[in-house]
Amino acid sequence: MTVGARKVGGTVIDRAREVRPLDRFHSIKVKLGVLVVASVSVAGCFTAIGVSAGIQARYVVSVAVILSLIVTQILAHGMTSPLRSMADAVERIARGDYSRRVTTATSRDEVGQLAAAFNLMAADLEAVDRQRKELIANVSHELRTPISALRAVLENVVDGVTEPDPPTMRLALEQAERLGRLVTTLLDLSRIDAGAVALDREDVGLEEFLGTVAREATVKMLARGDGAGGSGAGGGARPKTVVDVVPASLTVRADRERLHQVAANLLDNAVRHSPPDGTVTLRARRLEAGGVRVEVCDQGPGIPPGERVRVFDRFDRGSRQAADGGTGLGLAIARWVVDLHGGRISVAEPAECGAGPAVPGGAPGAGAGASGSPGCVIRVDLP
Repeated sequence: MTVGARKVGGTVIDRAREVRPLDRFHSIKVKLGVLVVASVSVAGCFTAIGVSAGIQARYVVSVAVILSLIVTQILAHGMTSPLRSMADAVERIARGDYSRRVTTATSRDEVGQLAAAFNLMAADLEAVDRQRKELIANVSHELRTPISALRAVLENVVDGVTEPDPPTMRLALEQAERLGRLVTTLLDLSRIDAGAVALDREDVGLEEFLGTVAREATVKMLARGDGAGGSGAGGGARPKTVVDVVPASLTVRADRERLHQVAANLLDNAVRHSPPDGTVTLRARRLEAGGVRVEVCDQGPGIPPGERVRVFDRFDRGSRQAADGGTGLGLAIARWVVDLHGGRISVAEPAECGAGPAVPGGAPGAGAGASGSPGCVIRVDLP
């Protein structure tokens, strides 16, 4: 770090120590005008003094020019210091160091505006570089787990340690499906980065739609061996899924396939975090101001308030997702789809399941905290 720089957090900020008396002016044109006036005034004053003192003209002119250059150098040096700082920062960025910033607190002219824009660009580049590194690290981690498990299963079969019976092949299939889901979510993320995706909107009947999503979630639980709705061989209790749509004819104008991504991801999260004898509620109501509110309420451990702001970030798995086998991408994709529809997704208080400015009608469903756990409510408002 250079002498004229200071470090704030992880960011290095250039600290301009040059004399900068012209920073009070808001235009570089005015600064140049002041620079010319100051130089001419110094030269004129010294010339007048020299002539009145009887000094030879050639000496007077020479010294006046030198003094004029000195004044110009002092004033211009402060004017161009942000440009020198930016040049140094550009060289560092070219070498992969995105932490350099340029001080703009005192410079209010076009150069100061350029420095402010440069700092914004440097911050964006630093964020992109950090996200790229995190993406590579997280994807590598997520790919390594199912690949290692699949390799172990296949090696055991090849070495004769285990027989290629249906349970063993089912385990291998689960890992292959997990890889497929990860690739699909990564493709969705690439679509997010590429920009908006065209939506094929249609009127979606929410009672039939949410019922289908709930049945598909039940089939997935049974395929994973999570239970068959009670105790018995090869299974245990599983959360109960309840669909509560009022009125039954409630519809929303949306892309069915994209909306299915949202509902399936939210329901999958809710089921995985609910106790085996708990209840997961899919609730839909019409809003008084227009639009539809869909809520997914579970009876799991809930999301701590400090994690609710970043729970929809990519690869953020939080404390409640630390060991659930998820990728941390489902909620990020859900937010992307909701944003595409012009809606809003958020984490609500468990006590608010079914609450809010919705048109009354119909008995409330099972509360999120009915089992004694805090529970979690993911709320989606669609126009």
